[in-house]
Amino acid sequence: MTAAISIPAPKPFPLAQRMSRMKASAVREILKVAERPDVLSFAGGLPAPELFPVEAIAQAHAEVFAEEGRAALQYSTTEGYGPLREWICAHLARQGQHATTDQVLITNGSQQGIDLVAKVMLDPGDVVVVENPSYLAALQTFSGYEASYAVVGSDDQGMRVDELEGLLRGARKPKLIYLVPNFQNPKGTTLSLERRHALVRFAQRHRILILEDNPYGELRFRGEHLPSLASLDKEGVVVSLGTFSKTLAPGLRIGWAAGPKELVRTLTVVKQSADLHTATVAQRATARLLSRFDYYANLEKLRAVYGERCQSMLTSLEKHMPEGTRWTQPDGGMFLWVELPRGMSADTLFPIALEKRVAFVPGAPFFASEPRTEFMRLNYSNRPPELIEEGMRRLGAVIAAQK
Repeated sequence: MTAAISIPAPKPFPLAQRMSRMKASAVREILKVAERPDVLSFAGGLPAPELFPVEAIAQAHAEVFAEEGRAALQYSTTEGYGPLREWICAHLARQGQHATTDQVLITNGSQQGIDLVAKVMLDPGDVVVVENPSYLAALQTFSGYEASYAVVGSDDQGMRVDELEGLLRGARKPKLIYLVPNFQNPKGTTLSLERRHALVRFAQRHRILILEDNPYGELRFRGEHLPSLASLDKEGVVVSLGTFSKTLAPGLRIGWAAGPKELVRTLTVVKQSADLHTATVAQRATARLLSRFDYYANLEKLRAVYGERCQSMLTSLEKHMPEGTRWTQPDGGMFLWVELPRGMSADTLFPIALEKRVAFVPGAPFFASEPRTEFMRLNYSNRPPELIEEGMRRLGAVIAAQK
């Protein structure tokens, strides 16, 4: 008999020190177990796939290959496909934000925009202002560039802008203010008009860049539209990020960054070293789609469906959650935020809920400062009302059993 040969495991390579600060996304890790077919998952930040304009997107791609295939398969400019940037400029103008094509950079989703801004703005130890809680993937990005955090609170009116002046007394002046002003991820809350004006004035007065991440702004299903921070800015202190991931399909990976011309040029230079350019086929197909597809009618459809699903979740929470549970009341977007009864931990609750075939995202990873475990994020856009009702019934039973 031949003896088994023991092969030692290879030694790991020494990684950059910054990797000690980068943690795996809690949401992405949860999805590995929460997206089983038998689990009613409200964990992912997923649009409704049945609302993707599949046929229109397929037709646009077919036309690109038929009529401009060689150009679409060739290398292209880093700035992005000209007709697509022109459409985005016109789209922003409808919202009061006036930009020229040299102020718009096409990105691989708005997530790349966060990364590019962080790369050009942040040195190790530089201070980024975020609200607590904040978008998890943005925190991952800033940590990767070894930033420090200055944390301000948030309430039902969004970021506590009144706390910003106090941050100037710190050892280092903030370099960047990051926020999702519309239907924030994870809370679903919206920055009030008064605070929008105050935030822009603060940034202009102290010359601090605002990174306005706005993936959900077009998904308002209740209330009045509020102006973007970029539309209120006349001194070039705002870079705004947008995306088609929530309004067309996330698989396109088409987003954009818009801001001061010199800064957008710098973002373009660093994108050159990251990926050369966003996929040309997807850009050309998206531009062709938008030239004849009724994008704004599609938005109305999304708003109607998501509004119905949000209301279904709110009604179901009221019906099934035990006393002491509280939640936000979104006017748009894809998420709401639940505070558990006193003494309960979402981290402890998650595996118990999974056994009952319902899933959510525990809230602790969304905090840049001391994690708080009494919160959870729920997504309502990805499930029809009858499954939302059943999911909240299961979740309410799990919470009630732990009291």
